[in-house]
Amino acid sequence: MPDQRQAALRYIDLPPDVVFAEPLTATEKSVLDQVNQKVAAAESLKDLVRFLFSATRSVCPCDRMGIAFVEEDRRRIRSYFNIADYTPVALDGGYAENLQHSSLREVIERGSTRIISRLDAYLQEHPDSASTKLILREGVRSNMTSPLSVEGRNVGVLFRSARSADAFTDHDVAMHQRIAERLGQAVDKAYRIEQLQAANHAYLEMLSFVSHELKSPVASMLTDVSLLQGGYLGELNAKQAEKLRRMTTKGEYLLGLVGEYLDLARMEGGQVRADIAAVADFSVQVVEPSVEIVQPQLEAKSMTLDREIVIDAPVLCDQGLLRIVMVNLLGNAVKYGRPEGRVELRVKAGPEQLEVAVWNEGPGFPASQRSRLFRRFSRLDTPELRKRKGTGVGLYTCWNIIEMHGGRITASSQEGEWAEFAFTIPQPPATDRG
Repeated sequence: MPDQRQAALRYIDLPPDVVFAEPLTATEKSVLDQVNQKVAAAESLKDLVRFLFSATRSVCPCDRMGIAFVEEDRRRIRSYFNIADYTPVALDGGYAENLQHSSLREVIERGSTRIISRLDAYLQEHPDSASTKLILREGVRSNMTSPLSVEGRNVGVLFRSARSADAFTDHDVAMHQRIAERLGQAVDKAYRIEQLQAANHAYLEMLSFVSHELKSPVASMLTDVSLLQGGYLGELNAKQAEKLRRMTTKGEYLLGLVGEYLDLARMEGGQVRADIAAVADFSVQVVEPSVEIVQPQLEAKSMTLDREIVIDAPVLCDQGLLRIVMVNLLGNAVKYGRPEGRVELRVKAGPEQLEVAVWNEGPGFPASQRSRLFRRFSRLDTPELRKRKGTGVGLYTCWNIIEMHGGRITASSQEGEWAEFAFTIPQPPATDRG
């Protein structure tokens, strides 16, 4: 039995600058050159594996190829992508196993290449290996695995499998390891990018789901509070009325947050496109509905709103999206403005350009903080502004919408005195801008 295990499983340690015992053939040199070109071209990770599977089968036995990555602080390894010249594939992407009792641990920790010459014999010695059972079911009989290394850190492995036993020679091992070395940098970069994309997608789905789930009950709560405040369920004393007023304020704030996150989820998920159409009366269809939404906030802070509106032509825009922008800018002017202060709204629409500016008296912001604006979840970091509640989502949404229209949004301020946010949109909007 010891001899059988030795024949079934072995590890080979080759230095990075290994010299092949046999000279490389012209075909092998060509394959390595092609691998270098593909890696340099930064193709997608799955495309790279597909290429390797196709291009290297002529120089090294291969009926199946796969990539796996270490995760969970190097305690687990997860299959990322597999390709074979047969079906079905029993061990596919997503399969994971712990490294603690796996023979892959030597590959990751030492950087050795693992050779399993006879998988059926290996399974007798490792009866708990679920992955071995799966690939044996596929008809695989031997396997070669080399580490994928980046700057001396082994981040994963490259599998090469054959449906015949004792398929790999020492020359094949050197060739496979050389390919894995060339692949390492591209693999790590591509995999991390894809991980970030997957995490971002999951985050957006969760954001949208939670926001939708919150919106209805919060809106329903506000309706119930409104009924109580209206006296429909009986007269209220002063203390009860005040408590309900506070509930309304908190509920409206929460509903506003939900709306901002829903807008963000739709923007980030690519679900929002600017539907450009002629708005005959921009003041009536966009400006007034936006002002009406923030009017209660203006009154609560005893602020005045001055308007200067000049509309000389129909405006080409997505009126629903621009209402989102107007509400955000007006709402921020009230939120960050000085109580009993002044807000100015200026709108000018002509045949060549739409110009909108919202100005408010208040703490403003220092010039050094301007670069933090219009970024997702970024808030201005000053003692005065930290006191005001906000998410850093609204301005980012505004920036997205104005960009969709091919426009430009800017901010200016005199710290301690005033702040102004303004945007311009060309007429017609340059919606083909990247």
